[in-house]
Formats: sequence, C-alpha cells, structure tokens
Amino acid sequence: MTLVETLVALAIFGLVAGIFLAGLYVSSKSVMVSQERVAAESLAKSQMEYIKAQEYAESYLEITVPSDLVAQGYAIDDPTVETVEDIPADELQKITVTVTHNEDEVFTLVDYKVKR
Repeated sequence: MTLVETLVALAIFGLVAGIFLAGLYVSSKSVMVSQERVAAESLAKSQMEYIKAQEYAESYLEITVPSDLVAQGYAIDDPTVETVEDIPADELQKITVTVTHNEDEVFTLVDYKVKR
C-alpha cells in the first residue's frame, strides 16, 4: 500500500511542478513581449516628436537609434508622409512611423502634422 501511495504522491507532485513551470514560461514570455513593445513605442514616439519639431516638408530626417537598441535588432523604417486630400493647400500631413525588431514590424504610430 505504501508504494501505491508514494507513486500517487509523486504523480501529483509532478503535475503541480509541470503546471508551475508552464506558468513561469508564460510569465517570462509575457515580460519579453512587454519589453519589446515598450522599447518600440518609445522609439516611435521619439521619432514622431522629432518630426513635429522639424519644419513642414515633404520628407523628414530620422532620429539616431541608440546603439544598445540597434544591437538588439531595433530599427525605424523611413517615416511615410501622406498629404491629407480633404484639407486645402496641403496644410495637413499624415505621418506614419514604423518600428521593426529583427526585421518584424512590432509597432506603428500614426499622427498628423499641421503646416504653420
């Protein structure tokens, strides 16, 4: 009887340990995805603020991505500039900033710039 009880206890312990390890894996994966999104969002917002600080133009300069983020595989694609057709005299632009991580698009920020 003791052998059966021991085997049942080991099976229960193994099941609990497996569930615990699966939870740790999901938790660590969530943290990595969250960190990736925060870094990408920060880069996109920095690029958008840099564009808004520049004079109204057909194209805009890019920020320099910090070297530690470049080493991790982050990059900013060329910002796209579209004229909004409903506004007269080209006084409004739709700016799209896309951040990639290891060549996968991870964050896109869209905003508008008004001609002053």
